[in-house]
Amino acid sequence: MDDDKKPGHEDPAALEVPHEPAGSLAPGLYLVATPIGNARDITLRALDVLASADILAAEDTRNTRKLLEIHGIRRDGRSLWPYHDHNGPQQRPRLLAALAEGRSVALVSDAGTPMVADPGFPLAREAIEAGHEVTALPGASALLAALAISGQPTDRFLFAGFLPPKAAARRRALEDLAQVPATLVFYEAPRRVAESLAAMAETLGPDRPAALCRELTKRFEEARRGTLGSLAADLAEGPDPRGEIVVVIGPPLAREIGDDELDTRLRVALAEGTVKDAATAVAAALGLPRRRVYARALALEAGA
Repeated sequence: MDDDKKPGHEDPAALEVPHEPAGSLAPGLYLVATPIGNARDITLRALDVLASADILAAEDTRNTRKLLEIHGIRRDGRSLWPYHDHNGPQQRPRLLAALAEGRSVALVSDAGTPMVADPGFPLAREAIEAGHEVTALPGASALLAALAISGQPTDRFLFAGFLPPKAAARRRALEDLAQVPATLVFYEAPRRVAESLAAMAETLGPDRPAALCRELTKRFEEARRGTLGSLAADLAEGPDPRGEIVVVIGPPLAREIGDDELDTRLRVALAEGTVKDAATAVAAALGLPRRRVYARALALEAGA
């Protein structure tokens, strides 16, 4: 067989897939993943849909216009509608009406995969309920990129989105997640990440392994790995990091906790708060069932 004809040596020209013309897509809603930083992290299929969908619905129309320009995609009079958290209730009926007319709609997130921490969910759900075809075009995702480079287990993970901004609500959210037997993934804003890491170290335990990933796929991409305690200490001493941030936390540490260690931790916690608060905090920090810790806290408080 000629080397040029062997598998893996195909003529590059034969592999080219031209952009489909506008109007050639089957009717339906297309969920199009877009780059999270590097403009080349977009699939050929996504480019085809962006070039041929009747309507483009974008979380940020400025970013979408720039993406189309970078990849040489012309709109040729096709509609580019803003669709975000603030105008969703007004725009969804328009988009659903377009789908009912047999048109194709491409939903484009600000960056990454639609439906993950963006306003796409209500539109997709209503489109499904109305009987329209909904198609996902997989691609870039900050969630998956951070998992891949975090060094934490990826066989089981929970994406928890953004934590509440207020301290009490944030602590309750972390307490609910403390015993989940999986890697935890959070998105966080730069101005809040130092506070969040401090709360994570206090509630989940300072020895729990973690990674702070920022500016993924961009020029200044960075992954800081260590324990929650060490990461929290680093951020407490320096300026807030810049850019988009993903925090990845490993599963609860599996180790045997004896009664002596438990009592020591509980006595410190009881000196600062109620039995309920002490039991909740210590159970989360040590990875123990709250029932056991609460019973021991009651005994210590009673002087047993």
